[in-house]
Parts: sequence; C-alpha cells; structure tokens
Amino acid sequence: SSGLSRLSGEPAALSGRLSQGSEARRLRLHAALSALGIEQPDQLLASDEWRGSAALRMYSSFVLPRSEGALAAAEQPQRAAVIANSIAFMVREHRNDRQEWLRNHDRSLAEVADKPTSPLTLVLDNVRSAANVGNIFRAAEAARIEAIVCCGITPTPPEPKLLRTAMGAAAYVQHSHEGSTLEAIRSLKARGLPVWACETTSHAQVHWRSEMPRDGLALVFGNELIGVDVAVMNECDGFVKVPTHGVKNSLNVATCASVLIWEALRQWDDTEAGGGDGGRHGQ
Repeated sequence: SSGLSRLSGEPAALSGRLSQGSEARRLRLHAALSALGIEQPDQLLASDEWRGSAALRMYSSFVLPRSEGALAAAEQPQRAAVIANSIAFMVREHRNDRQEWLRNHDRSLAEVADKPTSPLTLVLDNVRSAANVGNIFRAAEAARIEAIVCCGITPTPPEPKLLRTAMGAAAYVQHSHEGSTLEAIRSLKARGLPVWACETTSHAQVHWRSEMPRDGLALVFGNELIGVDVAVMNECDGFVKVPTHGVKNSLNVATCASVLIWEALRQWDDTEAGGGDGGRHGQ
C-alpha cells in the first residue's frame, strides 16, 4: 500500500480517523434534514443537477470531514442542525429557481427604465433607526416613487445598516438630506406640492378615506418615539393616519410608510384604469 487514501490524498491513518463515525454523522444529518422536509437527501444530492453544488459539498464535508478541525466541528451537538438548515435553504432556492411561474427575480434596469415614477415624495423627520429607513427605501424603490428626503438625524446612504436592510434598493431611489425638516417641507410647498403629515392626530383622516392628490404629494413620517414634530405639523396641508385596533396607537414607521405608499398607488391606479383593476402598477 502507498499509505495514501485515494479519495483524499491524506495519509491513511489520518484518513481513517476522519472517516470514523461517518455513518453516525450521516444519520444525524438525515434526521435533521427530514425534520425540515427534505427526504432521502443522499439520493437527491446524487442526481446530476446537484453535481458540484455547494449543497453537495456541504453534505460531503459534514459526513466525511477533510481535516481534524472540520471533524471536531462536525461532532458538535448542534452542527447537524446548522448544516441541515443551510442545505435545506439551498434545496428550496434551487427548486424555486426551476419554477418558471414563480416571479421571484429582480427585474433588470432595462425593464424598468421606461416605467414612470409615482408622484410621491417621502419626508423622513428625524427617523432614528437605520433599519427602518432601509425598509422605507426598499418599499420606495418597489413602488418607484419620486424621492425620499432624509431630514435631521435620519440616516442616509451609504450608512451600512441602512444599505443592508434596503437590500440594494437604495441605489435606485432618488434621495437627499436636509438639516431642517421645516426647510425641506417649505421648499416642497414652494414647488406647489401638497404636504401631509402621517400622524395620529384628532383631525387626521383614515388613509382609505383620504383622496391623495393625483398630481403629486409629499408624506411626512416622524421619529419612532415622538412622531412628527409639532412645528412641522403646523406647516402641513393635511393629516393622514393608518388606524389601529389594538392597545398600541401606531405602527412601526416603515410599516406605516409601506401602507400609505400602496394606498396612493391603489388610488392612482383606480383613477387611470377608470375604477377597475390593472392600472400601471398592477401589471
């Protein structure tokens, strides 16, 4: 014997140690995968479509580790569950990619280049959380709104947490930063744009009863704790709210922004489609 494993090229003694317990590891991994709805994973991953895949490499590396360190990691009590979750995700992703009826891929820039933007501007009045702002950017891009104005302490791109939460959407949203929210809304009003505060005041209208101006609108969203500043509200032309029915009187600011963005799109789509379905955002 040459003293080398033909499979790994490692000395036979080391190869023997690494292969010990492989059947037990295989059974642990199969049990963890079965709990996640992946049955007969060895047969699944042996098919041609998985040849050379990351899922197959991960499976093989767990069952037959190639180093002492990898073996030690594989023997950790929770390691099978961790590996199973990763493999299960890859399997689900692969299955989804193969289904033509699933529309879960981003469009290309060419596909959206000629689509009109919606005449909606969001003004963020000292919104503190970068994660909230990132979610607002993601919703704004999906709706192709006109712009976002970040005011005061509101994080702006390229703040890292904002960019992570926006998942690439921030690059496609026109945005700016203003030190003063008051100055920002005064500038918008000077351009003839009506400005509404999104706030739970006694004279705010419920969003589905508010007729959003078709020619353009700016919506102001406030800080997570104190809402829209009173001085800012005094400059606004109207007030709109998303009603709640539980103990808490308001929604997360990013959730509220998403609701109101799509309410505007719904109203404007109905206008363009003559009251029916399938306006320009319904395609």
